[in-house]
Amino acid sequence: MKKAEEMRAEYRLEDLGKGIRGKHHAAFEKGSNLVLLTPELAKIFPTNEAVNAALESLVGVARSAVVKSRRTSGTAAK
Repeated sequence: MKKAEEMRAEYRLEDLGKGIRGKHHAAFEKGSNLVLLTPELAKIFPTNEAVNAALESLVGVARSAVVKSRRTSGTAAK
């Protein structure tokens, strides 16, 4: 594959404008957690809202299970 030494004719330098250094830096610093789902899970959870709702529900169930197990474990005081 040859590298082009010049811009293509359809690109005009004056149309591109001047670049702004660090334009997206703040957004990049915030970061994001991108997770790839398997195709099977993507069919079940087609949007990020669906994934988040399911995970929040799971966290709620897990937390309530931990609280219940702490209450029932241990021996009674004499």
